Amino acid sequence: MNAIDIEFTAATSAVDQRARRGATPYQAMGIRIGEVTADSAQIWTRLTRAAEANADGVRFLGANTKAVSAEAQFPEGKVLADMERSVPGEVGEIKLSYWPVDEPGEPTQTLWMPVDPGADFTYQFTIDGLRPGTKYALRTESRALGGETVTSTVEGGFRTAPPASAASTVKFFVVGCQAYASRDAGSDGHQVYRAMLEQDPDFFVHTGDAVYYDVSFPYATSLELMRHKWHRMYSFPNQRAFHNRVASYFVKDDHDGLKNNFYRGITYGTVSFDEGLALHREQVPAYALPYRTFRWGRHLQIWLMEGRDFRSPYDKPDGPDKTIWGERQLAWLRRTLVASDATFRVIVTPTPIVGPDRPTKRDNHACVNFAYEGNLVREFLGGQENLFVVSGDLHHHYASEDQRTGLREYGSGAASDAHAGGKRIDPNHPDLRFIQTGRGGFLSVTIEDEEGQATAVIRFHTTDGTVYWEDALGA
Repeated sequence: MNAIDIEFTAATSAVDQRARRGATPYQAMGIRIGEVTADSAQIWTRLTRAAEANADGVRFLGANTKAVSAEAQFPEGKVLADMERSVPGEVGEIKLSYWPVDEPGEPTQTLWMPVDPGADFTYQFTIDGLRPGTKYALRTESRALGGETVTSTVEGGFRTAPPASAASTVKFFVVGCQAYASRDAGSDGHQVYRAMLEQDPDFFVHTGDAVYYDVSFPYATSLELMRHKWHRMYSFPNQRAFHNRVASYFVKDDHDGLKNNFYRGITYGTVSFDEGLALHREQVPAYALPYRTFRWGRHLQIWLMEGRDFRSPYDKPDGPDKTIWGERQLAWLRRTLVASDATFRVIVTPTPIVGPDRPTKRDNHACVNFAYEGNLVREFLGGQENLFVVSGDLHHHYASEDQRTGLREYGSGAASDAHAGGKRIDPNHPDLRFIQTGRGGFLSVTIEDEEGQATAVIRFHTTDGTVYWEDALGA
């Protein structure tokens, strides 16, 4: 056990003792609502020692190597609770109440449930038996262990998916890479979350790299520093307000899985491959499998792909035995795509399939390192009617079309202008239909039905929500 984990264990014991004397648990990270279907949802909660992050905390020390130990990044005499935007956990109990907005009578209530200190003081509620296509309100309340007084309350809400038979209009938003240092709304977090909330989407997808473990201040080379990066990112007011009220699906990529270009067998600091995977499931609404599919009415089904758990080492010779998605996930994708009768089918992937990516990259289906599987994937997906790809990882907005198969792809880009890139992409690449470098924001997809004719409209938005490019696909 390293010094940081020892400090955390000691702090947890102190918290337990304080709780028995009537400590006050809060919800500084709000809630996250995820894995929503027509009749179910997962509600993520965490209890905290204070009502807000430690805005007056001290900064971590700089380091000249990504392999620096966790201990070496703390100023002398400081522990995690002393650091900038730290959000220490607190023991206590949490209760969930929820009800349809159009029936604000007696809500459905859960029992008071104790959070788990071993799981970062989180508790996740699974609720089912919900009505399809319905707007729900919810409330989470906290109290001390065995207490009677409510110590904090969070109000929120979400929409369930419409039934597969409903020709509903559906609008969802997608954001890619976001970093603490490149946030653009200061102590409020990222502006893009405020802009998206104002436009009231049905649901949201994050394509990965929600946090960056292997970026300095600090390099997150222990489990507790990894958790700290989630705490500070999702305690910002903009992020918190958005996730309290919008259903979300989270996809994992390398920087929020373990470290850049990781694969099985790789470690980062004291954290193993399997520990990195488990931590992601701990910090977002829990999912049974890392790849999954969700239906939103007659005209839309989405597939969330897993790009890190099953991949081969990127420097392995290319060929039939080299993979990103793995045999089981590929078989699942083929089977479920063929079985779907949704008008539009959208593949959401943490890394590009069409691209193009910059010439030096070697970790995705658009690169030469995975050309064999990339060609197979593009050929299969390109042969599917009314299917397109939404991709993460690349820090610029783009629209592309594979010249051989006709597969269309739209890049979700970065969450802020400061985090945007793309200048090393060839703007004259034959697959590119549109590219915008140096600009962050979000991507939206709106599925519309007008007199039985379905259309998918894909739009790129600036960080304040302004539309600056769009593409319409008729079914």
